[in-house]
Amino acid sequence: MPKSMTGYGRAQRLSDGREVLVEIRAVNHRYYEFSARLPRTCLYLEEKLKTFLNGKIARGKVEVSVTVTRTEGKDSLITVNRSVAEGYVNALRTLNSEMGGEGKPWLNDDITLASLLRLPDLFTVTKEQDDENAMWETVSDAAAEALESFVQMRESEGVRLAADLSAKLDGLEKMLCEVEAIEPTVAESYRAKLFAKLSELLGDTNIDEQRILTETAIFAEKTAIDEETVRLHSHIAQFRELLQSSEPVGRKLDFLVQEMNREVNTTGSKAQELRITRLVVDMKSEIEKIREQIQNIE
Repeated sequence: MPKSMTGYGRAQRLSDGREVLVEIRAVNHRYYEFSARLPRTCLYLEEKLKTFLNGKIARGKVEVSVTVTRTEGKDSLITVNRSVAEGYVNALRTLNSEMGGEGKPWLNDDITLASLLRLPDLFTVTKEQDDENAMWETVSDAAAEALESFVQMRESEGVRLAADLSAKLDGLEKMLCEVEAIEPTVAESYRAKLFAKLSELLGDTNIDEQRILTETAIFAEKTAIDEETVRLHSHIAQFRELLQSSEPVGRKLDFLVQEMNREVNTTGSKAQELRITRLVVDMKSEIEKIREQIQNIE
């Protein structure tokens, strides 16, 4: 069965004191479009994830999100620049003493830790560096499980879409069979109407029956829709075959729907029978529903 383009999958892994969460989600899109949401320290994973998913998803706007949370230890190491701190304190006390004069302080000596925190360059924050290979191994393992869940969701939705499309095809083919049943009676109806009109106009004058038959034959040739109905049957059969495929078929189905719509439009333009015209309107409506539905198929 074909797959839906809409899907979601997630998986978690614990490794080296970190919890890694990978989420894959996708919505409808004409082509394949990839994007990633990653922590700033893990931006190097974007190209790896893109390569990992390449070929596994054919169509859809796909977003991969990776969240890394530290569960043990610390992400950063904070160190104090002692020489800088001592320099600030000594400089401030020297300034206070000099400004006061005669050994008296200029201001009360109220230097505190809180005041030191506001001074620049007092602390150095060093981020702990990840082992890129180990991180990728954890992320790719979670991504593989998330992808499996993602694909299962797409397949389940694809089964429902295929069932709905199959029902719509049945309805379309039923209307097509009704058109084919009406079509042979159209020429005879035209002949009868032509004969009645000529009889009304000419009265008792002899009517050339051969001329009426000739006009009827010309009319039948102009309004013949056999080719269109045969091709439409063929398109419906091809559509059903594609619904049984496990390969990405969305674009092929889109092309078939265009061809189906073309045949129905031609049938409508040739038809000279109100019953067929009404059926053509209903068929176009059903094809439009099919066209909207296949926008969800990969």
